[in-house]
Amino acid sequence: MDASARYEMIAIPPGQVTLSDRRTQRSWSVEVAPYQLAAFPITQARYAQVTGRRPSAAQGDRLPVEGVSWLDAVRFCNALSQQDGLTPAYRLHADVEGIERDASADGYRLPTEAEWEHACRAGTAGARYGQLDEIAWHRGNSHERIHDVGGKQPNAWGLYDMLGNVWEWCWDIYDAEVYGTYRVLRGGGWFDEPWSCRASVRRRSHPTFQIDDVGFRIARSIAC
Repeated sequence: MDASARYEMIAIPPGQVTLSDRRTQRSWSVEVAPYQLAAFPITQARYAQVTGRRPSAAQGDRLPVEGVSWLDAVRFCNALSQQDGLTPAYRLHADVEGIERDASADGYRLPTEAEWEHACRAGTAGARYGQLDEIAWHRGNSHERIHDVGGKQPNAWGLYDMLGNVWEWCWDIYDAEVYGTYRVLRGGGWFDEPWSCRASVRRRSHPTFQIDDVGFRIARSIAC
């Protein structure tokens, strides 16, 4: 796999996805417009190229960047947009709660959790888009360490590591009434038990939280 392939953006078709939350036993349907999503989580090499920083605990150019907060991911999206001559998707403020998304911008952004799950499922309806050991690094096969992106089979739409390896930040607030500004994480990571590596599993954390099993991938809106 060459470096350019690891930055490929995949065209995701429109559709409808039903999200669910185990904690509240609630489910809701979301219509998803067409968009683009990165084929791989952002690598350490790409993150360093854009930001000049290497925050990860484990070091390797092809490893997913980890140890990055939601706020770090949002700032990366804007920086990459500026480098590529695109309109940044986010209006940044000192207060995390005040960060806004410009829906008309053509720059990079984090996927919504509906977009994330729609892309992860890739037209499938089960818990996973394939046999777990064939598609994901999890506690049972990772030897308790992170792995290079693209080492497992992609889903039907050409997306790698949607489950396992690192959790991925999404744009959405998890539950403002209960958890305030906490943002959604999806996908499971290299240290998680198999049950956590499912298309529907939701986790949450504070937007400044950083840990060695959380990274992100980027999306772009498609002009209608």
